[in-house]
Amino acid sequence: MRIVIVEDEKPNATRLKNLVQDICPDAIVEAMLDTVSGSVAWFRENPHPDVVLMDIRLADGLSFDIFQEVPLQCPVIFTTAYDEYAIRAFKVNSIDYLLKPIEKEDLRLALDKIHKQPTQAGPTEMVQQLLEFFKQKEVSYRTRFMLPFRDGYRTVLVEDVDFVFYATNVTHLVLKDKSHVVVTQTMDELEEQLNPVQFFRANRQHIIGVHSIDRILHSFNGKLQIRLKRDPDREVLVSKEKVPLFKQWLDK
Repeated sequence: MRIVIVEDEKPNATRLKNLVQDICPDAIVEAMLDTVSGSVAWFRENPHPDVVLMDIRLADGLSFDIFQEVPLQCPVIFTTAYDEYAIRAFKVNSIDYLLKPIEKEDLRLALDKIHKQPTQAGPTEMVQQLLEFFKQKEVSYRTRFMLPFRDGYRTVLVEDVDFVFYATNVTHLVLKDKSHVVVTQTMDELEEQLNPVQFFRANRQHIIGVHSIDRILHSFNGKLQIRLKRDPDREVLVSKEKVPLFKQWLDK
């Protein structure tokens, strides 16, 4: 079995490769890709493998974008942290999926399923069905947080959040009055829960609000540096791969 892994987090990609080689010692991992653009280039220039293990959110966009550029002629197993209704969509449209963190037995069953019963519909067709499914669903984003406060709770409105940062294993909301509050959500969870019109995941440590930006400067290696109004000494870098998405987000 020839396998390609599309995953932008190196530890996850390495773990997937090790699991594959443990489950199928004769399997060949032909490539480990971490961006939409890199994946498109690889699939255009190489014979397609027997199966692709593909993360949904990559450094430069969603992996669904790959299918808009290349008609993949092989089964795809998506890895995802999406909520329950999205998982139902995967089931309805006969797309294999694995929830992170990936467990060995789950991966074994998914690979065995594809090996024994190749998917009837092409991946591009199934992804299109999935996208149509999402379009029919009303998207709802978080509007407030309920947080412990003294002997009770307090409410923080999302409209009062300036930006979000992650440090020492803790997620912090910085409010427009410059105060900080700690929340239990991970950065990945907040990225899904916050309205993408108002918030942008600049890097693994920062989600910035559109009104939090003071200046945008060119940095090294094609990156951009964001200066924040309420924390001008904080360094927020946008990678070269994310710069087009960042510009598209701002230019609306």
